[in-house]
Amino acid sequence: MKNISTFVIIIGVIIVLIGILMRFAPILKYFGKLPGDIHIEKENFRFYFPFTSLIIISIIINILIRIFKK
Repeated sequence: MKNISTFVIIIGVIIVLIGILMRFAPILKYFGKLPGDIHIEKENFRFYFPFTSLIIISIIINILIRIFKK
């Protein structure tokens, strides 16, 4: 059980750090508005799916996992 709780705490800290970075880093203001992010807006309907942003996040997380796994 100790391993799972440590993992959850580490993931939480990483999420908080990413949130702080996104709040204060000016270059990340464009994140979520990249070409390839789907945004449909009609009268009473709004749909947003950040497809390109999710791919970039997935690649970054994959690289970090591979670095820390070694």
